[in-house]
Amino acid sequence: MASIGGFDRPPQRDSWFAPLSVDLFLKVLNVTFFHPFVAWMIPLCFRAEHMDWDKTPIRVTIAYATAVTIWWMLGVINKRVAFGLPREVNLEDEVIVITGGASGLGLLIAEVYGMRGASVAVLDVREMSNGEARGVTYYNCDVTDKEQVARVARQIEQDLGTPTVLINNAAIVVGKRLLDMDMGEMERSINTNLLSCFYTLKTFLPAMVRSPNGGTIVTVSSVIGQVGAARLTDYAAAKAGLIGLHKSLTAELRQSHPGVRTVLVTPGQLSTPLFYGVQTPSSFLAPVVEPVEVAKEVIAAIDSGRAEFISMPLYARMMDWYNVLPLSLQVIARRLAGVDTAMDGFIGRRGGELSGKNGELI
Repeated sequence: MASIGGFDRPPQRDSWFAPLSVDLFLKVLNVTFFHPFVAWMIPLCFRAEHMDWDKTPIRVTIAYATAVTIWWMLGVINKRVAFGLPREVNLEDEVIVITGGASGLGLLIAEVYGMRGASVAVLDVREMSNGEARGVTYYNCDVTDKEQVARVARQIEQDLGTPTVLINNAAIVVGKRLLDMDMGEMERSINTNLLSCFYTLKTFLPAMVRSPNGGTIVTVSSVIGQVGAARLTDYAAAKAGLIGLHKSLTAELRQSHPGVRTVLVTPGQLSTPLFYGVQTPSSFLAPVVEPVEVAKEVIAAIDSGRAEFISMPLYARMMDWYNVLPLSLQVIARRLAGVDTAMDGFIGRRGGELSGKNGELI
């Protein structure tokens, strides 16, 4: 079983064609037929064959290339208006704090930045799954305890300097129906998935707003926060809260401290131990997202110094359209997608702990 972020990759019922997905086809189209350069090559090829300008193929392909170019330019303008100018990023001066960074997505990001020369602080209650990583300092910290967060923040300031990037990534999944959860499990889930972000923001954000070079706040939410799912009532509520937190915080910072950039991440199901046992009914329409793909997008956003909205795979970006459908169509779509039965085989992190010596789930 392949290892991802220090853990065995959760088993999937993927067939040989699982790598083929609607996202892959869209990615290919975006760098070919939907790219302005390629689109303009088509009419130029016709002209190279001495075709007259008034011929239908020339006119159609020029119209198509013009439409693609306008769409591409509108996308650039949209990002500029929505996210503003980027801040200057120099990795040697960046101090990156990652909650829940001992495994999975958080560990991948930590390892990359550690190797690239940034100072990285990982906050987690679990030991780092790979032992040590270059440029990464581990701090045992329960982010649901605001006193521990404040204490560790002072230690980071002494050891590494003033944090300039905060990645709120800590998360747990209980995976039970509401009536089956006890109060302790509900409180632990909400505290870890939602309240901990308030604690880290209140602790690390003041120094960022005082910094002349600003900072970056990355909030890792989930598509479940937009759609909900059976056996994820606590998780969905917390992730929806994170989306609201991000939007409100972005509005506040845009008015008072525009030098601080915000990044929202809403991925679909990740191939991490957090979701052991969760099965997707269609790897073509709803592929499981590899953490490395999300990590690449998050790192690119931080490196660019821009604010960003990262959502993958394709269906995760379509949730706003789903939510405007009539309720009857939403119910039908949920049944066809298997949203409310995907958690039936949920094992969670126990899957990694139950692995045998040969790495197979037992």
